Formats: sequence, C-alpha cells, structure tokens
Amino acid sequence: MSQGAEQGLAGKRAVITGGASGIGAACAAALAEQGVKVRVADVNAEAAERVAAEIGGEAWVIDFTDTDAQAELSLDTDILINNAGIQHVSPIQDFDYAKYRRIMAIMLDSPFLLIRAALPGMYERGYGRVINISSVHGLRASPFKSAYVAAKHGLEGLSKVTALEGGPHGVTSNCVNPGYVRTPLVEKQIADQARVHGIPESDVVEKIMLTESAVKRLVEPAEVASLVTWLASPVAGMVNGASYTMDGGWTSR
Repeated sequence: MSQGAEQGLAGKRAVITGGASGIGAACAAALAEQGVKVRVADVNAEAAERVAAEIGGEAWVIDFTDTDAQAELSLDTDILINNAGIQHVSPIQDFDYAKYRRIMAIMLDSPFLLIRAALPGMYERGYGRVINISSVHGLRASPFKSAYVAAKHGLEGLSKVTALEGGPHGVTSNCVNPGYVRTPLVEKQIADQARVHGIPESDVVEKIMLTESAVKRLVEPAEVASLVTWLASPVAGMVNGASYTMDGGWTSR
C-alpha cells in the first residue's frame, strides 16, 4: 500500500494557487507523490504547464487579480491551497495605492472567492481541506510591508471563520506561517529591503530576514510542503482554525 493510500490522500483532488514556483510547486510535487491529482493554478502559463507535466497534474492558467471572473467560479476540489502572493516594500507614505490593491486582490480577495467556490462541493462530500499559506507576517508585523502584512492578517481571520463554518461539514481550514522561504518572491525583495533600510544587499538576509529567527537559515519550500501534506490528510481532521508557525523561533519572542 502506498503512503498516500495509508494517509487517505490517494485519489483526492487539489488546487494550488501560485503552484508554478516556490512553495506552490513544492506542495504540488509532495501531494502528487501521495497520489493526489493536482491542478497547478498560476498566472504564468508556461511555468504552470511545466510543473503540471512534471507531476502528472493539470495546469490552470488564472489571473488572481481578476476577481470578477473568480466571483462566478464553482470549484470542485477536495483540497484548496491558497498560496499565490506578491510583495512590495515601501514606507506607507510612499506606498502606491494601485500596488496595495493588487496585493489585497491576490492575497485576500482571491482566497475568499476560491474558498466560497470550493465549499459547496466539500460540504456535499463531507470532506475538505482549506490550507492557507500565510506567513510569520500573518502574526507579526514588519515595517515597509503594509499591504502584505494587512493581507496576511486578513487571511488569518478568513481561515478561522472558514474553520468555524466548515468544521460541522467535515471541512477544516488552517494557516501555515513560515518565516522567509527560499523562493523567487523572497529573492526579489532583497534589493528593495536594502534600499529602504539603507544597507548593502549582501547584508539583507542576515540583518533583516534572519534577525528574529533562532535558526539562522531560510526555510526550504519542501519543509513547508511536508506540513501542508499532513494538514491535507484525514489524520489531521481535528486540526482546525490553527496557525502553524515554521519560522525558526521568530514568533517565540
């Protein structure tokens, strides 16, 4: 018997937003190994198709800023992983409002709409897993990230409400809260972080990204995927409304 069969994941269906790179791609690979049929949802068509081909899944090309289109969706899936995200680093007084709204659309409005689209089918089957890739910034704040921190804090609240409503129907909702993960999103921040903090780019990881963590390294995408895989399984059925930190001790302070 495969590990996926033992965990009850074989034959399940998953949708992973931002699934074409970073944490999303790692989750897609990990779930596929357990026998899950994965839809790789991403705005980057070429990358989504490549990852889907590698894992035997399906690509779903979608623009998460198009909330009008998502408002009409009906989503038939057992597992929904809200992972898509972007970042912009700027003091509030200089923060471009269009960029603020774009971050909120991708990281809070879209998860709401996708959860809303997925719940009816999950309720009907009596099983569902909503896993929201939040962040340490869903629990703590950092300067110059007003939109990202606001969106992640909002996602935490949305996840808890989903947990309360979904629990009686066999649907759980949880957040995973990593610190800085070795992904393209984090790598792209380094120049911006250096600029707003007035330090060399070579100092950003040590002096900004890892300063609060007791474990002085970046989180690996596969580590996040391992926790996500467990949360997706039936054995995690009593884990609901939780926020699982994976931050090297950052939030212990």
